Amino acid sequence: MNYGLYMSAAGAHTQSRRMEVLAHNMSNASTPGFKEELAVVQARHSRAAQLGKSSPGDGSINDLGSGVSLVETMTNFSPGPIKNTNRKLDVAIEGDGFFVVQKDGENFLTRAGNFHVDNNGRMRTAQGFTVMSRDNTPIVLDPTGAREIHEDGFIPTSSGGDWLGLVRPASTRDLARAGENLFRPLGPLETVPYADRSVKAGMLEYSDVRPASAMIDMIESSRAYESNIKMIQNQDQLTGSLIGRLLRGNNS
Repeated sequence: MNYGLYMSAAGAHTQSRRMEVLAHNMSNASTPGFKEELAVVQARHSRAAQLGKSSPGDGSINDLGSGVSLVETMTNFSPGPIKNTNRKLDVAIEGDGFFVVQKDGENFLTRAGNFHVDNNGRMRTAQGFTVMSRDNTPIVLDPTGAREIHEDGFIPTSSGGDWLGLVRPASTRDLARAGENLFRPLGPLETVPYADRSVKAGMLEYSDVRPASAMIDMIESSRAYESNIKMIQNQDQLTGSLIGRLLRGNNS
């Protein structure tokens, strides 16, 4: 296979995948609690180096690069901007930590605190997932009672009250995206100590995506993709022209 064609095809594929990640970020630029996904692009060693037949940097013909590839995606867990919503059941976490919610019997983590109460008094996320307490039980409020959330996450009710479940992983690398603005914990979790618990009622943490920067990255990736496609077309034309000359030479 034409080596240049191979490199250009790999580059176009990489930029296509990168644009998918950037588009997903852009579509969630105003989603509460959303965390930006980062596409990690890396230069690839030559095929010979990958197979161990040569060493990168040896200066030989086998040291030619193989373009770039998207090796992984990472999540940027930087805090997003906190904005006032004046909704009593909107909650923003100050500092680290995550809310615990339950979906289909499994616990997940999220930073999105746009909660509501259903007809049975159960506290739920915007998607309808159950919000869990510090004791890993569903939070149930008085359906028609007052709504108040203290700065330490305590929610008073007529029967006493409950605490919002706030946890944190040993490392954010132990969290895997699970869709719907949720993260699945892959390692042990620590309950946030009472002294470190700090939430703001009537406020929401919004997405940490910076739309202007994301748009610049989209334009850059789109142009790189187009350049690779043009290189594929040019090399295809050159290959076709070369084959045509060879055929004419054989027929003469």
